[in-house]
Formats: sequence, C-alpha cells, structure tokens
Amino acid sequence: MAFKTLSGYSLATALTVVLGVVWVPEIYAGESLCRDPDAPVIKRRRPGERARAELPLCPQAPVVDENTPGIKPWVDPFDLGPALPDRWRIVEEIGITTNLLDPYSAHNPLKGDLPVWGDDWFYSIIAISDTVIEPRSFPIPVGAATTARPGSLDTIGSGDTTIFSQSFIIENVIYKGDTVFRPPDWEFRFTPVFNINEVHADEKGVLKVDPDSGGSGGRKRQDTFTGVQALFADKHLRNVSDRFDFDSIRIGIQPFSSDFRGFLFQDSQLGVRLFGTRSNNRFQYNLAWFRRLEKDTNSGLNDVNQSLRDDDVFAANVYWQDFLKEGFFSQATVIHNRNRESGEVEYDKNGFIQRPSSLFEERFARDYDVTYFGYNGDGHIDRVNLTVSAYYAYGQQDSTRIRGAEEDIRAWFMAAEASMDFDWFRPKLSFLWASGDDDPFDREANGFDAIFENPQFAGADTSFLIRQNVPFIGGGGVALMGRNGILPSLRPSKEQGQSNFINPGIRMIGIGADADLYPQLRVSANWNYFEFDTMEVIERLRQQGNMSADLGHDVSVSLTWRPFMSQNVVVRLSGAALLGGDGFDDLYGREADMPYSVLTNIILTY
Repeated sequence: MAFKTLSGYSLATALTVVLGVVWVPEIYAGESLCRDPDAPVIKRRRPGERARAELPLCPQAPVVDENTPGIKPWVDPFDLGPALPDRWRIVEEIGITTNLLDPYSAHNPLKGDLPVWGDDWFYSIIAISDTVIEPRSFPIPVGAATTARPGSLDTIGSGDTTIFSQSFIIENVIYKGDTVFRPPDWEFRFTPVFNINEVHADEKGVLKVDPDSGGSGGRKRQDTFTGVQALFADKHLRNVSDRFDFDSIRIGIQPFSSDFRGFLFQDSQLGVRLFGTRSNNRFQYNLAWFRRLEKDTNSGLNDVNQSLRDDDVFAANVYWQDFLKEGFFSQATVIHNRNRESGEVEYDKNGFIQRPSSLFEERFARDYDVTYFGYNGDGHIDRVNLTVSAYYAYGQQDSTRIRGAEEDIRAWFMAAEASMDFDWFRPKLSFLWASGDDDPFDREANGFDAIFENPQFAGADTSFLIRQNVPFIGGGGVALMGRNGILPSLRPSKEQGQSNFINPGIRMIGIGADADLYPQLRVSANWNYFEFDTMEVIERLRQQGNMSADLGHDVSVSLTWRPFMSQNVVVRLSGAALLGGDGFDDLYGREADMPYSVLTNIILTY
C-alpha cells in the first residue's frame, strides 16, 4: 500500500531520494505515480486512472559520492555477471558439486543433470535390486508316478513351497532435447534384468516333470536367466501446438498397459506404437501393434533367444481428461488379439506342456481372433476416488474338440473400485465380475479371458488368489488361477499358454483400507469374497456334479515401509490366507490345509 504526500509524491519515493538509492517508479493500483520526462505521453487510459500527462515528472536519482562513509557502492541489479554456457551449469555457481554416488542432492550426469554429449544429449540410469522371499502353501496333488511320501493314500499332498527370487534391473536411457517444457527429440532405452531364483517343495514332480531332477531328490530347483524388458527407440515426430502437444513413434520392446489397472493387457512386448496428445494434453491417443515374445518359464522375463510367438496384439485407444466429470479420466479402447499357434507343441523348460493345453485331452492347439471393446475410467468425483473398467470380447476360435469347427467367443468383464480419503485413512470397496461358460460342449465360448493380465486391484499381489498359481487338480493339468491373475482361465500358464474362453468365470466383492500411520509406514488390509460365475465347466472336467460356486474368503494384510520417505528403499511384508468355502472343499477336499502365503519384498533403487 502506498501513501501519497501533499506534493503528489509517494512517501516511498521521498524516502528513496533521501537514502540515495536508485529509485524505480512505483506502481499503485495499476498506474504509475510519476512519468519519465523522456517517455511519450499516452493519453489513452483505463477508467479511473489519471492521464499520464497529469502525473508529475519522476525525480532524478541523486548524485552520491561512493567514497562517503556509510554509503555502499551502487550495484546494477540487472547485471547477472558473465554468461553461463547453458542452464545445466547454473547449480555449479551456487556450490553444488558433481557426485556420481548421490542421485539427488548432488549434480549427477548419470541422472540427466548434465549433458554427456554435445549440448543436449543426456544419459540417465536407474538401478534396482528386487528381492522376494515367499513361503506359501496350497493344495498340490500327489504325483501319479512317484511321491515324497511313499505309502500315503492321500490324493492331496503337502503343499508347502518356498520361493527365493533376486532380480537386478538396469534401466539405461539416452535422450536428446530440452525436456523441461517439451518431450525429448530422441529417446533410446535398454533395460536388461538379471534373475536368480530357487524354489523348494515338499512334493516330487511339482517343480519338474522328471521327479528326480534338480536338488534334494527333485524337490529343489535353481535357475538363472537374463531377460530384456525394454529395448526401443522413440522419435519425436512433431509438435502440433504452442503448448507442445505432439506426435511420437516408438519401435522395439516397450511397456504397454491397456487400462489403468492392468485387467486385459499389461506387458513389455516387441512392437510399434504411435502416440501423442492434443488440446493441451486433454486428449491422449495410442495406435500400436505388438508381436508377442516367449517368456522364460521360471522368471517370467522376456526370452529374446526364442522365436517370436505367432500371436499379434493390435491396440487403439483415446484418453479424455475431465470427461463426464472434472477430475475424472475416461478411456475408450479397441484391442484385437490374433493367434495362429494351432499345430504347435510347446513345452516349458521344466518339461510341462504349454501349447496345446492339456485341458480337453491335448488334442490340438487353437487359432483364435478376438476383439475387445472397452471403456475405462479413473479419477475422482467430488471426494470419491473411482476406477471403473468394462470389456466385451467378440470373436471366433477353433473348436478344442471338433477339428474344422469354430466356436463363437462372446464374453464380458466389469470391475470397479471406489475409495474416499479421511486424512491418513482410505477405505475401499471393490467389485469384479467376469462371465463364465455355462456349456463347454456347445458352439459358444462365453468365459472371459485376458491377453496378459496383471491386475493392480483388491490388494493385488498381497492377495492369495491373485498372486498364487493355484493348481486345478484332476481336471487336465492346468492352473485354476495363474500367478498375478484374477481370472480362473484354466490355462497351463499366463506366460506361455493361450487364452481360454471356456472357463467358469468369477465374481468378487471386497473391502479394504490403506492407513498411512507415519510418512514412512503404510498398513493395508483387504477382505475379498470369490465365487465362480458358472460351475458347468468345472463339473464336466472333474466329472463331479452339484459342486458349489463358493470359492471362499481371501484375507490379507500388508505393511509398506519407506525409511527415507522416497522410493529408494521400500520394504514390504504381507500375509494372506484363503478361508475356503464349499466350492473349495468340493475341489480340494475338506481335509486340505488352509492355503496361505507370506511375502517379503525388498526393493532398493538408485
């Protein structure tokens, strides 16, 4: 606030002249309180302002002898000193030094803080150590040819197993351009993953087909593998607006997710993707084609040493920010999966058959074409955080029983999760429904299956049924539910098997909560109830009637500790158990032990 003197000058102006400091014309309520005598007189003015000609002349700065005691030499505030070569060296002028071991507080060329070549080529590295220790127990059948417990008449053996997995991930990125306000002109990314894993099991014939192979009489398996999870080049094609909306193309092994929670297709695969934004990033789009890589059996990583699968994924989607409601992100997507693997026979490295599926007598693998039409939403509506997903699958596949015949694929899927924040506490409500096939011998396949799911939903990998590879005993040597999957697709595996649209489907409802007890500590708990959508497929495969759809209650608790309140060190501990219902008892017997899993996961990031 300025106060005017009787002469028309402000009090601030008078004090400035008295102190002998260079005076800058003051702005008050949108107008200058004096005018420069050399400036042209502009008579146009806004209503309520005085014309410039009516203002008094600005006083000249007094001449002051800099040698006078108590008077500091005048310094031009606009003199910034010698010019720096670029903005990347500015921090060096304030004393921050280069330190390759410090990814944050120091100036680090390994983190893109300085160009490593030319004026605008940068390098960034992310190194991750991911350690998993996982004791678990679930029903395992006694081997027909051999068992670790001779003399036992039990059909269900000891299901205790322990997994140790150590992965080292090195993400290397080289990019060109000023990335503060616009996308890079070029980006090259290479991410190898080195994995060491070891599994112990109580039963023989679980880890490998040969019951005597491996250590401890066939009850231990050790393996190492190096996979490539990213290897691509990204070219910025053009900017289409002054706000840096753009078009880019990316070629190579690259991550892609079909939706916000990974329900349909979330993987790193070889392909070509055209993507960009419009209308100040309000719209985003993707057009992509992927040819799927084989996966390593024990690590789940991409195996670039094998031939590509004859399995193509074509994807197109559009994201629309603030559609339906401000703060809510909507996405429409169309994805087509073309599989031409009929006639192939593929065994995994442990000797188990993957293609064709041993379901329905291993007669022959299938070709199929299926198109998924989907809507996905994520964001908030007022105080409610909401994620929704819906898909309809439409297509044809070769019959698994009648050579030369085709089956129509008609299946659907829906899921939603709502939550609300109360300071440090977030309760959640989850719902999911995937259609099942009510007649496995008609000419329709009505069970919904994904391409490569990785659901971040209802507790995700802390949930027992989502994380564990639950076997389907007595029905064809397949898994009831695959590892890191929520659909009972009856595949040999998610990684190497084909999609299967003749399955029982699933319904789930769950409640959960996240509690941030401290900035470093989060506790999460989830209760999920699962039941099959239809039982006809399971009853036919098991030759068992009147089976219950009640699979059971999945309960889990997890603790996440970040000691430095960052992602550099993350320790997760979780425990989960399945309280089996009548359907679980029909599948595995009432005498089966309660399935459980305990997960210790330590992630260190540079």
